[in-house]
Amino acid sequence: MNPLDGAIAAALGSPPLASQPVGGGCIHHARQLDLADGRRVFVKSACGGQAALLVAEARGLALLAPHLRVPQVCGTGTTADGTRWLALEWLDLHPLTTAAWADLGRQLAALHAVTAARPGLDHDNFIGATPQSNQAAATWLEFYLHRRLRPQIRLALAQGHALPEAEMLALAERRLAAHEPAAALLHGDLWSGNAAALPAATAVVFDPAPYHGDPETDLAMLELFGGPLPEAFFRGYGLTAPDRTRRRPLYDLYHALNHLNLFGSGYASMVRRCLDALRI
Repeated sequence: MNPLDGAIAAALGSPPLASQPVGGGCIHHARQLDLADGRRVFVKSACGGQAALLVAEARGLALLAPHLRVPQVCGTGTTADGTRWLALEWLDLHPLTTAAWADLGRQLAALHAVTAARPGLDHDNFIGATPQSNQAAATWLEFYLHRRLRPQIRLALAQGHALPEAEMLALAERRLAAHEPAAALLHGDLWSGNAAALPAATAVVFDPAPYHGDPETDLAMLELFGGPLPEAFFRGYGLTAPDRTRRRPLYDLYHALNHLNLFGSGYASMVRRCLDALRI
């Protein structure tokens, strides 16, 4: 048993029995920790600058928990050597079934029914490992241009990627003209790998990057890497916006740029596809 496991177990109030590394922590170290009181927890840990991501994750889960099924936060803290940890309830995850897709739709609709006066949030967070500003803006167009697209474009340019910044922002303005959605509470990073099924066909989501904004951004992200959403999801969600596809390439562009910035030029073709779709 390593000292970190012992410190976490002490903070959770039960002696440790066993622990082992597990997958699911592509940014942080991830472990399964079994406690003497019968609990099993999923632990993420990090040092240095990455520790701030765990603070944001715990805060995001607490924000979403009243509205949809997310992992329960069992505890969080910092050890004497500066290692930050986050302990979550252990969940046995399974692929989404038809019934679970419908449940995900219902849960997401309930989340999106929670609205704020303006897009944004009272604190910043991260999209993956990239800092994400959530400073409120007067309109959705202003928020998306200046809190989402422009920072990613500037980061990509600083890394040496050639991008038509002025054209990209102009295309965004054109697609969002006269579009002022309710500022709904969003998961913020809802790709297909951040959703799964629990027993009894309950859907669960994790790794959030929440803020208030256009609900279509969550729907676009669900489709970006997972393909078309099943009809069961839309039955659960009750989608009534037939022109959703008009803005989808724009919302995909934010995540394509983020992947370009995080993982390099292998995602340049995704950025180009989004731009080509916006130019039509």
